[in-house]
Amino acid sequence: MAGRHFDEWQVGDKLTHEIRRTVTEADNLFFTVMTHNPQPLHLDVEAAKESEFGQILVNGTYTFSLMVGLSVGDTTLGTLVANLGYDKLVMPKPVFIGDTLHATSEVIGLRESKSRPDTGIVTFLHEAVNQRGEVVCRCERSALLRKKPSK
Repeated sequence: MAGRHFDEWQVGDKLTHEIRRTVTEADNLFFTVMTHNPQPLHLDVEAAKESEFGQILVNGTYTFSLMVGLSVGDTTLGTLVANLGYDKLVMPKPVFIGDTLHATSEVIGLRESKSRPDTGIVTFLHEAVNQRGEVVCRCERSALLRKKPSK
């Protein structure tokens, strides 16, 4: 199992996730259409050309979802009970078709669950970074994780 249990994390643990993803036109189009987002900046090349970006802007909720997805294999795969929340979500730089993103994670908080003694809450700071080294998305994610089973 790739994910870690609650009691295997320490505040300050940092990971650079190996999986990368180049964002394609199909990724952006399908995600935007599936989520019923009619924003022309994501769908209309001519409208996007007239914007300050001059090209299609990748849907920000896709970028956020990809960032979290890239982190799961190394953080919570097989140990997650539930994601409790996402906070302080920012997108400091735009993402364009053809950008290649990778993710990093840092543990910024740990606490035992008060109601579930076999679990604890890990707070991660996730960042998505493009091929130019620019942070394009950042958020804090609180995840309820199982503790290591006693033998």
